[in-house]
Amino acid sequence: MRAKELRDMTAQELNQKLNDLKGELFNIRFQLATGQLENPVKIKFVKKDIAKVKTVIREREIKEARA
Repeated sequence: MRAKELRDMTAQELNQKLNDLKGELFNIRFQLATGQLENPVKIKFVKKDIAKVKTVIREREIKEARA
């Protein structure tokens, strides 16, 4: 997921994406705990995607506060 793609999304879409990613991370962690996870590196990528979404949301909050 690229930052440009995230910046083109609306606030509602970003919040939905964030919720989806958090759900995905939960499922991955559950699979890890039960020994069913095939690719443990996936955790790293999902966490980075969550951080990217949160960064874009925060950038918009700061931009709105300055306006």
